[in-house]
Amino acid sequence: MFLELIAVIVAGLAGAGVMLAISKLSGGRLPKWIIPVAAGLAMLGTTISSEYGWFARTSGNLPDGLEVVQTVESTAIYRPWTYLFPYVDRFVAIDQENVRANSEQSDLYLADLYFFGRWTTVQSVEVMVNCQTGQRADPALGDDSPPIWRDVPEDDPIVSGVCRRS
Repeated sequence: MFLELIAVIVAGLAGAGVMLAISKLSGGRLPKWIIPVAAGLAMLGTTISSEYGWFARTSGNLPDGLEVVQTVESTAIYRPWTYLFPYVDRFVAIDQENVRANSEQSDLYLADLYFFGRWTTVQSVEVMVNCQTGQRADPALGDDSPPIWRDVPEDDPIVSGVCRRS
């Protein structure tokens, strides 16, 4: 986050500097207000580029075995361009190399999910998936209580990602 702030500031200075040089080369014929406008546009462009490039950078640097199974696109009223071109600000990845089959029931699998979000820390959750029934058990209460199974749509990306290997 800090490095992106520095990048935005540098982009603003570079945009102002380039426009200042163009203004000087034109003999001062350009209006003075063009310099801060160029700085602002450079800063806005850098911010937008950073937002839209986050998913590709982050998912591209995942270790081997982590597979992205679900993405969440974001729109916001204070970013009107996102209604035309939504960007991914969260995604879920499965650790495919550490999916474990249940020794007693062959259709049950235990998988580690990783939830990535822009400006948030990565969260890890262990889920159980029944590939025969297409159900998923979200984390229980941690008190050795039985898992809470829930029905999910047939195209649930987490169930599909885990059951693809069976």
